[in-house]
Amino acid sequence: MAPTITRIESTEFQYELEDVGTDGFGFNLAYEPGTTTVRKLFAVRIHTDEGVTGEYIGGNSPGAAQINTFADYLVGRNPLHREKHWSEVKRALRKYDRMGMGPIDIALWDFAGKYYDAPIHELLGTYRTRLPAYASTYHADDAGGLDSPEAYADFAETCRDAGYPGFKIHGWGGSDEARQVEREVETVHAVGERVGSEMDLMVDPACELETFADALKVGKACDEQDFFWYEDPYRDGGVSQHGHAKLRELIDTPLLQTEHVRGLEPHTDFVANGATDFVRADPEYDAGITGAMKVAHMAEGFGLDVEFHAPGPAQRHCIAATRNANYYEMALVHPIAQNTPPPVYKGDYSDMFDAIDDDGTVPVPDDPGLGVDYDWDFVEANKTGSVHVYE
Repeated sequence: MAPTITRIESTEFQYELEDVGTDGFGFNLAYEPGTTTVRKLFAVRIHTDEGVTGEYIGGNSPGAAQINTFADYLVGRNPLHREKHWSEVKRALRKYDRMGMGPIDIALWDFAGKYYDAPIHELLGTYRTRLPAYASTYHADDAGGLDSPEAYADFAETCRDAGYPGFKIHGWGGSDEARQVEREVETVHAVGERVGSEMDLMVDPACELETFADALKVGKACDEQDFFWYEDPYRDGGVSQHGHAKLRELIDTPLLQTEHVRGLEPHTDFVANGATDFVRADPEYDAGITGAMKVAHMAEGFGLDVEFHAPGPAQRHCIAATRNANYYEMALVHPIAQNTPPPVYKGDYSDMFDAIDDDGTVPVPDDPGLGVDYDWDFVEANKTGSVHVYE
């Protein structure tokens, strides 16, 4: 008999980040002593009549709201028919950004791995089992952490000495609006001059720069310091194919785009229209492991590399099965503040700063499914009361 989904649970929970607040406009996480930021995530469990449960922790409130629109469709169906479900739910969510697909699809892959007693990367087709990691910083602060270009350069040295082969700047934005572009340029130069001969360097303004001209100024600084990539620079929101194609004509540093483009077809159009060099994918943002691997293979077909966004076990399995990927993003890191991932893992799995080995790599989980043991007691103890059950 084929396995059947009997019940789906989605539980919102929260956790705290000590000494973490936000910069200028309140959107970017930044070091702020004495402040506690509360973050909310969702824990998804897909129960089956096989006694095997697919699990995933992640996602956000808009995505969870979308799960409400399609979870009932899945109950009573075969959890192994991921491609069919992916196609049906994609159509059902055609009016939305489809962020709700990611957590469910990842949990279905977790089920499949447990069902077949294999890690997800083996089901996808393993290419490697150790992943080079780059240090991806918090945004700037005014509190003695990342509060100057020199502080970024100092921290880059710390990351180099810890074994990281790459370093990415999340810069100034709302922290110093009046001197934003000047500070961004100064930071690119400070970090490049300090460690540029020893590390791959990246900068991600996170769409903060006000104008195309600002993006061009920072891009020229990246050229001078031979940066590895330049990511989501300005206020188009990371989605203008024309704008980024034009930017590519005027600078030499490769662009990394498509973190904020939802869906396989818009990713493909971005590449086909010459608007990026590296391609961004994320199993949570891009409709699950199924969707993210479609993006990875599309990029491979164009002869380009895909870089997976953010840390997490789903990302590790995707990168493990992708030849045309360079780095695992260890985010967010800071000289004082803690990393941002939730404390929901038992055992050895970690996305903390010290998780890399002497070669600057992290392992790919090798137990069945996602290969991590979630702390469901923590989820239960910290749930917000928002629990949805579909059966």
